[in-house]
Amino acid sequence: MAIVRLKAGHVRPVWAGHPWVFAQAVARVEGGATAGDEVDVVDPQGRFLGRGLYSPSSAIVVRIFARQPNVALDRALLERRIEAAARRRSALGLGGPDTTGYRLVHAEGDALPGLVVDRFDGALAFQLGTIGMKRREAAILEALERVGGGATLIDRTSPAVARLEGFVAGGGVVRGDPSVRELRCREGGIELRIPLELGQKTGFYFDQRPLRARVEELATGRRVLDAFAFVGAVGLRAARGGATEVIAVERNALALEVGAELARLNGLSDRLRFVHGDARETLAQAGRRGGYDLVVCDPPKLAPNAAARRRAESYLRELAATACRATRPGGMLVLSSCSAALGIEEVTRAVATGGAEVGVRPVVVERLFQGPDHPVPAAFPEGLYLSTVIAELPPP
Repeated sequence: MAIVRLKAGHVRPVWAGHPWVFAQAVARVEGGATAGDEVDVVDPQGRFLGRGLYSPSSAIVVRIFARQPNVALDRALLERRIEAAARRRSALGLGGPDTTGYRLVHAEGDALPGLVVDRFDGALAFQLGTIGMKRREAAILEALERVGGGATLIDRTSPAVARLEGFVAGGGVVRGDPSVRELRCREGGIELRIPLELGQKTGFYFDQRPLRARVEELATGRRVLDAFAFVGAVGLRAARGGATEVIAVERNALALEVGAELARLNGLSDRLRFVHGDARETLAQAGRRGGYDLVVCDPPKLAPNAAARRRAESYLRELAATACRATRPGGMLVLSSCSAALGIEEVTRAVATGGAEVGVRPVVVERLFQGPDHPVPAAFPEGLYLSTVIAELPPP
């Protein structure tokens, strides 16, 4: 077994439970590890800290999967951990008749770093995020088949991540029904059908389930603008919640078509309208026309890494300012960030400074994060990547 020995001063986070070993923390690698191998991580004195999978071409050279020595990431362990993840979701009330789509395996949150799996009715969409998990793909598929009860398995691995890790990404149906062309599930009773060619990440943004449920509660009697709609999942919940009107803005033409079909499928077309356009331009136009009672802004990832943080903060502040103008006095603004580099403090600051730029002082009434099917180890702050602020604009 190869050994990754840490430098002095870099031990405490790993000792406390952080699952990542960064390249700058490594003093040396002993024993000739190759990409995807299991390695033991030790402190400068040789004391065992954990066992993980080695990714020499990544800034995260080891992702730890066990804190006990002599534990192998074989099919039996994969199966036990996927079963444990499934039990955790069942205990959360997921998988019932009203909600059949959810995150089944959330990488580090389920002690399976480099593996993400989403459940869609009779299909499991998965992503392999490390060379180590790619080398164990056959065992992963066998474990998913067993735990998933024969579900169709769909590979949604990111080609960009695969290139970084040094392997070729797969794609499409790898086991099960090869005729599957869309991902189907229900969320809170809402029917969702996402074509494979459209799906983002593993196919859908299950992490925003808490926000969508809250928007449904807040939408009653309000005019709602969803500025980054994708297939309109937020708008569907707002319309069902009793909004008088919902405008969903998206620049992806296929997403608009899918959203309109979902509105028809769920009997909500009379109150939900899809508009092809740029979200920021639509927000600016709304501000000039008197605005909306509830404005939802959930932009794509702005800061994929720390280097992009300053530019992303500036964009988020400008977006908040434009969104404040688009929100009527006494109305509510929702602003989200799906970048760990822009957490709840940065989103709150963007709402405050953006509001100040246009002469309003928003009051934060709620803060939301990713849903409980996206668990986060206590020692892993990077795992809390989704932050949402719901703010009220002062009445006239």
